[in-house]
Amino acid sequence: MPKETENKKYFRISATYIRSSILALLFLLQIAVFILLIDYGAKYFWLYTALEMLSAVVTVALIARNDNPAYKVAWIVVIMALPIFGICIYIVFGANSLKKADMMRLSRIERKYVDAVKKNMPDTSEIIFDSGNALSQAKYLQNTISAITFGKTETKYYPLGDDAFPAMLDALRSAEKFIFLEYFIIERGIMWNSILEILTQKAKEGVDVRVIYDDVGSMLTLPHSYPSKLRALGIKCIAFRRFVPILSSSFNNRDHRKICIVDGKIAFTGGINLADEYINVRERFGHWLDCAVSVRGDAVASFTAMFLSMWEYRTWKESNILDFLPQKDALCETEDDGYLIPYYDSPCDENQTGEDVYLNMISHAQNYVYICTPYLAVGYQMISALTRAAKSGVDVRIMMPGIPDKPLVHSLSRSYYETLIKAGVKIYEYTPGFVHAKTFVCDDSLAVCGTINLDFRSLCLHHECALWMYKSSAVYEIRDAFLANIGKCKEIDREWCKKTSPLTRIARVVLRLFSPLI
Repeated sequence: MPKETENKKYFRISATYIRSSILALLFLLQIAVFILLIDYGAKYFWLYTALEMLSAVVTVALIARNDNPAYKVAWIVVIMALPIFGICIYIVFGANSLKKADMMRLSRIERKYVDAVKKNMPDTSEIIFDSGNALSQAKYLQNTISAITFGKTETKYYPLGDDAFPAMLDALRSAEKFIFLEYFIIERGIMWNSILEILTQKAKEGVDVRVIYDDVGSMLTLPHSYPSKLRALGIKCIAFRRFVPILSSSFNNRDHRKICIVDGKIAFTGGINLADEYINVRERFGHWLDCAVSVRGDAVASFTAMFLSMWEYRTWKESNILDFLPQKDALCETEDDGYLIPYYDSPCDENQTGEDVYLNMISHAQNYVYICTPYLAVGYQMISALTRAAKSGVDVRIMMPGIPDKPLVHSLSRSYYETLIKAGVKIYEYTPGFVHAKTFVCDDSLAVCGTINLDFRSLCLHHECALWMYKSSAVYEIRDAFLANIGKCKEIDREWCKKTSPLTRIARVVLRLFSPLI
């Protein structure tokens, strides 16, 4: 194995344990200080008391926050159990690091671009759905983040990254005006090198090419100077929130979105990052089951607004969105491919938009809900919604990885299996490998495909995006792909759960307490 490949493999594996290593170090320091306090208890009693009081203050402040209750409870346990370093751990891994002024600024930018889209695209505010469920969800997204409901947009679902990649290349080759890419991970290899070759050529032709990638997501896959390398090729590039190698909250509020936009005509989103495992030309954790969806037509405008909002937020450079909205000759003539709402979830507001959309779908489902997710590290509210739906006669099925990328998170996810199965939820593990797709589909009418995982960090801290679909052709394609993949899965039953050893059960209870850290 070449030395470069060997090093890359080492670093990719090591990245999974960065958070755990820091936590372990802080935990050992906590024990050491605690022993010291026992030996010199009388002398340093005031210090221990002060730390306990500080922990209590932070706990009260945490309770007052408008966050996921399970998320808050887990952090309260950490802070109170580790009074010396618990607060440090919370600041590094749990706190929203954005200042209020910073949050308000991004919210203003997002609203500015959304309002511009509303003024310059066909009016969709009067669309009436024939489904109470669809109508209530559309109103929720409209009232929460001013999301726009679109018709006149074609959708196409790609059940594997292998399928989406050629379509993305074709779209990129067709670019005449602009290309916008926003991804959590970029790694040099067959996938990214093929894309970069096209981007370089298009930049030479005068196409406006812009790239955003997350600095932590790509920290171990790209050199620190990579934005400069792309700029030298004529490609505008920024690394989202540079990682600072100290104990800081820069781990949080990552840009986990995946967006590809070409000329305002077509956009792609889904779980696929720009690295070779996502298209199965390199094997990591077995066969990689991921997906994407493309939209062609009016709805592309909302993805353009998302990208330009993030671009202005990080560069302080305003763009005229009118230069990037689709022209009339680019609009899709199809009017019967359902209705779409591209939406985002941001740590810059008090809304848990991503989780609320999922909860709304589960709670209003009449016949079935099929879910693909790599992780199931959630709280009481989500588990309660899933079990309540199953007990109400809804066919609730969840597809999880058979080969996990993060063993600790997978073990945590499995801790919920027994409760869900008892209630009638069907759990499947994809035996060929890893599931990275994030899809919900219900009742042959509603579906979501995007970047939002069922874990605390994705639901509470990251910048995310997704596409909500009602009676679109992609809804049925997502359903059919889910059912086709069931045949490659092992169904987990109560007998399997009963075989779990007592020691493993105890370990999983502990994992639940520390789930926001994992």
